[in-house]
Amino acid sequence: AVIGGFYYAYFPAINIHLEIFWTTLIVVFLSLAIILGAKSSISQMVGRLSKKPSIKEFSWFAKLCSVLVIVCVGVLIVGSALGATLFRSRAYANLLPVDKREFTEDIEQSDQVTDIALMDTESARIFGNRKIGSLSDVVSQYEIEADYTQISIKGQPMKVSGLKYASFFKWWNNRNSGVPGYVQVNPVNSEAKYVKLTKPMKYVPSAYFNYNLQRHVQLTYPTKIISGYKFEVDDAGNPYYICPVLKPNAGLFGAKDVKGIVLCDPCSGDCEYMDLGDIPNWVDRVYDGDLLCDRYNWDGMLSGGFINSKIGNKGCKVTTDDYGYKVMDGDVWVYTGVTSVNGDQSNIGFVLMNSRTAESKYFAIAGAEEHSAMSSAEGQVQNLGYTSSFPSLINIGNVPTYIMVLKDNAGLVKMYALVNVEKYSIVATGATQKEALASYRK
Repeated sequence: AVIGGFYYAYFPAINIHLEIFWTTLIVVFLSLAIILGAKSSISQMVGRLSKKPSIKEFSWFAKLCSVLVIVCVGVLIVGSALGATLFRSRAYANLLPVDKREFTEDIEQSDQVTDIALMDTESARIFGNRKIGSLSDVVSQYEIEADYTQISIKGQPMKVSGLKYASFFKWWNNRNSGVPGYVQVNPVNSEAKYVKLTKPMKYVPSAYFNYNLQRHVQLTYPTKIISGYKFEVDDAGNPYYICPVLKPNAGLFGAKDVKGIVLCDPCSGDCEYMDLGDIPNWVDRVYDGDLLCDRYNWDGMLSGGFINSKIGNKGCKVTTDDYGYKVMDGDVWVYTGVTSVNGDQSNIGFVLMNSRTAESKYFAIAGAEEHSAMSSAEGQVQNLGYTSSFPSLINIGNVPTYIMVLKDNAGLVKMYALVNVEKYSIVATGATQKEALASYRK
């Protein structure tokens, strides 16, 4: 009963490639050995706690469980060692093939900057909350999920987030009617829209018991290692949750990478597993940005071997500590700068990684790293106290340029800034995108 209750509450994947699977087995076998395996009663066992235990006092069942504990501990230690970067650096480094590309050939020139998605998640939350706040029948029972997903709808950038139940009791009162809709925020023109569904969503992360999305998906596929639950909508506006499925590529646990997804319809609860080659084109977030950056860092640090990554550092490079999203050709790309391991304030290039296919492009462009450019833009308006959002990279006259918004203390966009990547002292600001662009060109 205890084991069953634990499994229902935490629903871990039943998979030998998860450390927690073996850890759970260790706890289970150890508990069985102590509680059920002794010849004596519980009261007699309590009386002997102060004495040194003897293996003779335990039954054959307790001895068997003890052996299984030792076996599980051994598997955990050996499996972790075989997947360590010390022994499998090449397996880690080869996960993300990176093509070296030319900036002027792959990044189209921006003749105008009014069609670039510049809104960050924090600003999207503000606009989304305002929209929901105007709907009295919705705001009293539901809130907006904090995580907005950057997607592409018919080639246009969009941020979407589902609603969530405000509390357990509000879920209980509305469990039959479900979640009625989701919020869609246009990061280009800063317009928020509430989309009411004809069929409500009943399987969502904020629901409880069998209607909890994570529990529903994991129990539907109990042996799959599911990593994350991203809310998306297809081109027709139908909601789905994208659930990446991982597999190890080094040893028993190491170098986990996406091998497919579980596509869950939150309205009906229908789930379908798809291999990477079968995923429909409208799905944008197969690979999480953190995983893509980890994969690039494995390539950047371990291509020369483990020893080199710790001592020589020859040719070692890593991504900067943050990333953004850029929509190109209908796909969502993760953008981040690349710097040397010395920790200086400059980039040696930047990388674009497709969040659907993991295709990666590296551009060797030396210049300021993103946070230095953000500080430079903030310095231009330091008297106003505005803060900068994480920038996007664009092409202005074949010159790599950062573009970002400047926000006030309330999180509202007040100005726009463009910063030259290679010479980040060249900064232009303006109250509108057009004004900032004209100043930057000049």
